This record gives sequence, structure tokens and C-alpha cells, in this order.
Amino acid sequence: MRAWKWIVGILVLAGLAVGGYVVWERLSRVESTDDAQIDGSIFPVSPRVKGHVIEVRVQDQAAVKANDILVQLDPRDFEVALDKARAELADAEATLTSARTDIPVTTVSTASVLSGARSSRLDAAAQVSGAEQALGAAKARLKTAEANVRVAEANANKSAQDVERYKALIARDDISRQQYEQAVADAEAGRASVDAQKAAVTEAQQNVLAAEKNVEQARARVGQAEATVEGAMTGPQQVKSSEARAQSAAAKVAEKRAEVEQAELNLKYTTITAPASGIVARRAVEVGQYIEPGQQLMAIVDLNHVWAVANFKETQLKGMRIGQRADIKVDANNRTYSGHVESMAGASGARFSLLPPENATGNYVKVVQRIPVIIALDPGQNNDLSLRPGMSVSPTVHIR
Repeated sequence: MRAWKWIVGILVLAGLAVGGYVVWERLSRVESTDDAQIDGSIFPVSPRVKGHVIEVRVQDQAAVKANDILVQLDPRDFEVALDKARAELADAEATLTSARTDIPVTTVSTASVLSGARSSRLDAAAQVSGAEQALGAAKARLKTAEANVRVAEANANKSAQDVERYKALIARDDISRQQYEQAVADAEAGRASVDAQKAAVTEAQQNVLAAEKNVEQARARVGQAEATVEGAMTGPQQVKSSEARAQSAAAKVAEKRAEVEQAELNLKYTTITAPASGIVARRAVEVGQYIEPGQQLMAIVDLNHVWAVANFKETQLKGMRIGQRADIKVDANNRTYSGHVESMAGASGARFSLLPPENATGNYVKVVQRIPVIIALDPGQNNDLSLRPGMSVSPTVHIR
């Protein structure tokens, strides 16, 4: 009887040992925690422009699809701004067209004016040369006329002296009457010749004055032609100025085109659409409300993209690796979902808290930290979209 007790006792102890080993072996292959919850993408919805709300198309908890219209703002102010921007763009384009047209016109006009000015300067220079030659000839004729006057005066004086001498001779009948009359006629001819030569001198002087005037006028025309050439030489600068005006007009067109695009965007922004498919949450907008850019109107919870965030103790991460299989038990429906370790956080949760722990004061107490681990669901696990961000879960990671 006592032997049987020993045998039973030994068998019980062996069974407990085997059971303990099996439990230890199983528990050593997994790591689990109840500090975990479902997380997901939550998209805040806010306007890009300010305005009055004229329509709200969704309510809280409503299911929406991506690009569905959620809120409509009054578009009239933005339509007016767009019309104004388009009108200013049309004006800028017209200015650019005019500026580009002026460039070839200015180029051709400049070349024509410069060529004409140079031709006029050559003609004026030729006229100056001709006028100076005519002036030289007039001065030569004046000198000849003055010399002729002196010769005529000398001849007239000689003839007058002969007449006086012949008067005494004719009184004594030393010469014939015919000789005396010839001397008188020669004296009169001499005086007439002097008068004629003086008239020729006067005419020559007038010709010299006219030639000098012609020279002055020709030189004035040369000055005018040179001034015209200098003015025409500024043509390249005028062309550059026209090109600069065209470039400025082109820049203005680009600016106005950007303003039109911005006005079109602002008009488009008056229609606020869903950034993703999901469920509407925290709606905070009503018809008639005046909203500002960045003001949160509601949120869209994307139920198609959820995952589990498990805060494992740092002592549990020794054998944990990315890609390991995981089971996620959800408290809400008591279902277990399959997944895998997708990533591990770069720091503990305490490091991202509002007041991180400060261990340099000397009152250090070692506390086991928790590291967030992202566990992704396998495809097809959440087809019924029953998982909601914030749900409590208990994940188990198979580390071996």
C-alpha cells in the first residue's frame, strides 16, 4: 500500500514536471500584452479658403467615398475674382502683343532713318564742297574785277591827262582837231570803262556774299545731317528698350496667368470633398457658418486601413523581429485576427510624453519601459470593417 502511494506520488510529480515544461516551452515561444489598441488613418477635413457655408451634405457616422462632396461654400466672391483675373490676363496679353509688334517696326524704322541720315550727310558734305568751290571762284572773279578797275582808272587818268595837254596844243594849233577829239573820246571811254569795271566789282562782291551764304547754309545742312545720324545711332538702344518692354509685358502675362490659376483653385476649394473613403466623425460645421482656412470641420476615419499598436515591455523584445506572425484578439467581438510585426518604434513611449522622465536628479528608479510595436493585419482579415481605431486588443507575437 505504501509502495503504491510512492508510485502515485512520483507519477504526479512527473506529470506536473512535464506539464510545467510544456507550459514553459509554449510560453517561451510567444510574447503577448494587453496594453494594445487598434489604430488607423484619421483624416482631418478643413477648408483652404474662407467663406460662408451654404450646404453641408453629411452627418456624423455617415459613410462616404473619396472625393464625395462634404461641404459647399458660397462661390460668388471667388467667381468675381476669377473673372477679374481673366480680364487682367487678357489686358496683359494684349500689351505683350503690342510690345512684340513694336520690336520689328522699331528695328526697320531705325535702319531706314540711319541710312537716310547718312545719305543726307554725304549730300550735305558734297553741297559744302561745291559751295566752297563756288565761293573760291567768286573771290577770284572779285580780285580780277578789282584789278580791272585799277587798270581802267589808270587808263582813264592817262586819257584825262592827254585831254588837258591836248587843250594847250590845240589852242596853238600844234595838233589837229581830230587828234584832240580822239583824246576826248578816249577819256570818256576810259571813264566809262572805270564805271563798268566798278559795276563788275560790285557784282563780284555780291556773288562772293551769295557764295559765302551758300557755304554757311551747306555747312548748316551738314550739322543737321550729323545730328540726324547721331539720333539714328540711338536706334539700337530703342530696339533694346522695345525688347525690354516686351520682356516686362511677358513677365506681367505670366504673373496674371498665375493669378488666374490661383483664382481657379480658390473657386475649386469652395467645394470641400472627402480626402478618403471612411466614416464621418466629429462634424463641427453648419449651414450659414463663416469658416476660416485650417479650421477643422470634421474627420474621416479610414476603416480600410487599420493596424494594432502594441506596447511591449522592453524585456519582451529580445526575440521579436519584423515579419513574425502575430495573433490579435479583439475585446469588442472576441475574435482573433492574424497579422505580422510590421515595425518597431524608434523610442519608448515615455520619450514622447509631454513630460519625459528626467533621471539625472539622483533619485533614479529603474522602470521597465514599453516600446510601441506596429502589427499589421493580414489581407482579408477586416473585410467587414468591424475594427475601429481605439478598440482594445490583446496581441500575441510568435517569436519562435
